[in-house]
Amino acid sequence: MASDPKSHTFEEVAKHNKTKDCWLIISGKVYDVTPFMEDHPGGDEVLLSATGKDATNDFEDIGHSDSAREMMDQYLIGEIDMATVPLKRSYVPPKQPSYNPDKTPEFVIKILQFLVPLVILGLAFAVRLYTKEN
Repeated sequence: MASDPKSHTFEEVAKHNKTKDCWLIISGKVYDVTPFMEDHPGGDEVLLSATGKDATNDFEDIGHSDSAREMMDQYLIGEIDMATVPLKRSYVPPKQPSYNPDKTPEFVIKILQFLVPLVILGLAFAVRLYTKEN
């Protein structure tokens, strides 16, 4: 790496979030880990889940070995412009379908528990009337 590392914006780094183009932010530095995706012991999903955010905590929580930390130098491509990093990533929950209690299996069972005895009672009453007339 050159003595004057390139500065990258957060938005620029966040665009590199695919298996064939993956950049990570760790401790204020930007790493292009694309060549390492297949060799990563935790799989490429782990690296992809760390894109689009500061992955320092994710990296430190795992407890990487000294050799893993030394390997990072070969993937270093620059530093992150800390002014462009959002202070806190806002959590946007996934859109869930609205809950409709009238369409659950429990609702159907409750209706059947009510209707089946009524139908049986109605049939018994109809049979009683029919046999009484004959």
